[in-house]
Amino acid sequence: MTFTLIPAAFAALTLAASGTSGGQPATAARPATANVPVTVDLPAPGGPYRVGTVAVRLVDGSRPDPLVRSKPYRELMVSLWYPAKETGAPVAPHMAPLAAADWDRHSAPPMGIKAGAVNWAATATHARTGAPVDPRAGRLPVVLFGSGDGGPRTLGTTLVQDLASRGYLVVTVDHTYEADQVEFPGGRVVRALPLPPKLTPRVIAKLLARHSQARLADMRFVLGRVAALAGGGRLGTETRLPDGLRGAPDLSRVGALGQSLGGSVAAQLVHDDRRVDAGVNLDGGYVGRVAKTGVGRPFLQLAAEAHTRESEPSWKSFWRASTGWKRELRFAGAAHGSFTDLQAMLPKIAETVPKVPVADFVGTIDPRRSVAAQRAYVAAFFDLHLKNRPTRLFEAPSPQHPDVSIIP
Repeated sequence: MTFTLIPAAFAALTLAASGTSGGQPATAARPATANVPVTVDLPAPGGPYRVGTVAVRLVDGSRPDPLVRSKPYRELMVSLWYPAKETGAPVAPHMAPLAAADWDRHSAPPMGIKAGAVNWAATATHARTGAPVDPRAGRLPVVLFGSGDGGPRTLGTTLVQDLASRGYLVVTVDHTYEADQVEFPGGRVVRALPLPPKLTPRVIAKLLARHSQARLADMRFVLGRVAALAGGGRLGTETRLPDGLRGAPDLSRVGALGQSLGGSVAAQLVHDDRRVDAGVNLDGGYVGRVAKTGVGRPFLQLAAEAHTRESEPSWKSFWRASTGWKRELRFAGAAHGSFTDLQAMLPKIAETVPKVPVADFVGTIDPRRSVAAQRAYVAAFFDLHLKNRPTRLFEAPSPQHPDVSIIP
């Protein structure tokens, strides 16, 4: 089974990927009383900068939509996360309100969370909407982020906003008609296309191949728009960008980061696009050519406990073929969903909402240590390969991160 998440099968495939049956910590869930839904906060970022964010609609008129061929253009939502000045701008929500409502109705119940039990729209990030860029950070290395198949771009916020607080411009991308839900300006929500009635391994493989190809084209288009922004141009259809954002991206330093299918696409992007210097795969099986070709540039793999090169053929072939700097880290007690915001959120939700199968989605690893280790290793990797900052974190096991082992 490929390690992935897809819309209606979100729960089932996450469980299959985790191999189970049944930083700073997130703030404790505030319990429901008198039918008031639970609310949960995300962990605060650990870098020296405050964080700003802006959501932008992008339109690629050069190609028809690869998933809905009758649509003559490709339409995406992206968010930019960056080091920001202190400001009184409003705090950005984790999910846009209509997307949060759709998540509550369609995405939460397969995880054992009844609709209405959690106020998903009340979860806040630690970023200020539209805040000015902090000039002390200088020009910003760029990291493109992709979530697991079917997952919205918001599911990587815990890791993404931490990278932004360390001086990166991180661009998160929703892949329309694949992500569970995408909210566009004006209150328009686009849901994922219906899945085939029978999700056999062959059907899933074809679906993932199609999504992978669409995502790769999406990411290369987004990187092109960021390049235009770096040159002082416009990013998309926005009327105004935060002060200091134009000209801030440094396209000589670009990374790709993704969870599940997003990790496979990150690898393919590193292989195919000369603009991309390094990549990170968060527990994703490799789909398509890159599984056989590997990559020749720096690459980091983070794995759940049950994910090994021996149990996952695409990992073995990718590793053998890759010729650049490479490391593989195993997180004891982690499951496939540990490398998403679910790691921080589900354990806290389960303190109040009964019968949430937390271990099935995020394993038994301590959530605080899991989040802290992911942030430390991903930041150290990009600092090493995009900022030329030496680190010894990949040379030997770290006593600060006892759950993480380096796989030779």
